[in-house]
Amino acid sequence: MPDPVVLAFEERTYRRSELAALTDGLAAELAHRGVRAGQRVALMSSNRPEFVVALFAVWQLGASVVLISPAWKNAEVAAALALTEPQHALGDQPVLTERMPMRHLDEPIVPGASPSVSTPAAEAEAVLVFSSGTTGLPKAVRHTHGSFRTAVTHWKTVLDLGERDRLQIVTPPSHILGLLNIVTVLEAGGWLRLHRRFDVETMLRHIESDRITVEMAVAPIALAIASHPGLESFDLSSLRYIMWCATPVTVSVAEAVTRRTGVGWTTAYGASELPVLTCNDLRDGPLDTVGRAAPGVRLRVVSLDDGTPLSVGETGEIQAQSDSLMTGYLPAEETRSAMHDGWYRTGDVGFLDERGYLRITDRAKEMIKVRGFQVAPAEVEAVLHGHPAVSDCAVFGVPHPADGEAVVAAVASTQGVSADELISLVGDTLASYKRPTEIVFVPEIPRLPSGKVLRRVLKERHGCTSDN
Repeated sequence: MPDPVVLAFEERTYRRSELAALTDGLAAELAHRGVRAGQRVALMSSNRPEFVVALFAVWQLGASVVLISPAWKNAEVAAALALTEPQHALGDQPVLTERMPMRHLDEPIVPGASPSVSTPAAEAEAVLVFSSGTTGLPKAVRHTHGSFRTAVTHWKTVLDLGERDRLQIVTPPSHILGLLNIVTVLEAGGWLRLHRRFDVETMLRHIESDRITVEMAVAPIALAIASHPGLESFDLSSLRYIMWCATPVTVSVAEAVTRRTGVGWTTAYGASELPVLTCNDLRDGPLDTVGRAAPGVRLRVVSLDDGTPLSVGETGEIQAQSDSLMTGYLPAEETRSAMHDGWYRTGDVGFLDERGYLRITDRAKEMIKVRGFQVAPAEVEAVLHGHPAVSDCAVFGVPHPADGEAVVAAVASTQGVSADELISLVGDTLASYKRPTEIVFVPEIPRLPSGKVLRRVLKERHGCTSDN
């Protein structure tokens, strides 16, 4: 039976049999430590082969994985653990060790034989990934083995992935995109390289040396490729296409890369709650759309006023149905607001054209999307409110050429406090991507009589003409 190399990390490579033996060995160890079917296991890890082994080992035992971002700090980790209540922990981050006993992934994993376990049922919980709640507190998106397997099938289908394909991953494995890419490539029989972090020079060099066939690029990566002065010196001819993920395409950036390299782009649209909604044509799809519904996904656009379905070309909230839809959120009460008559409410605004292409024009939610990560304004506001000099504040997003959006905080203060001090306060408390890039001092925060912040007014004052 063929035993190809399927995973690479730095100078180390892993054959399929090696990966399986390491997974079996860790599963046996975890079973000895008391991990059982139906339990939850926190996994807080950087991008490394041991993450892959840990993920599949936990699944092999019928337990579910709680994915915690390695960028999170103490308060964020504490909130995630309190919400999901995992019984065990794996990872390589000291902040998790401080909260509960953790099997460190730096410790050697001894290859072994698989413990005797049954295949998890489709309805069994498989993974929890974190998104941001409407209150600003973290919420966990719950996927079953059935829903996540369906998402993997959708991703493999729309990207036309198979044994010929070779990908590299630089995005965090705790994010739905990183997780989906890792599992799908291995499921498709392809080859995968993991990187500890993103570096454009390293990425371009490995496209050439590893003969990468599909490259994933969120906006900062796309911009880094387009602005690289030596781009033409790299042989990128192995690429079938580059996928622009997480934020709307900056067409001028994509076209600049194509002009300099001859490599084309495609686009896709997904969410933690429903990982694959749409994908564009792989060769000549219009870059001002996110493509058409993935096979098995149903889309509709409804009125923002009363929720009635709209016709082709009419703008409203985008909603979807699919077997890949999450089971729900933790806390459970958040789930109701995400659904409408059995349809998932994306919170995004757009329209379907006569050919079924989806165009996103706006976001109904107040979430700020930085490099593909969601930032809840209320979470940042809660930190700022903790400073004695801040009498009121409001956080909003503004367009950013590289990151999609940047976080800006409007602050009303009764005492002297510097912008740097407030930015440092947030940076010391929350993940770095949640840190404001700018503090705007204002006499007061504009609010409705109900107390709701008029973020649109703040954006207009900042010079933004829309909520994009």
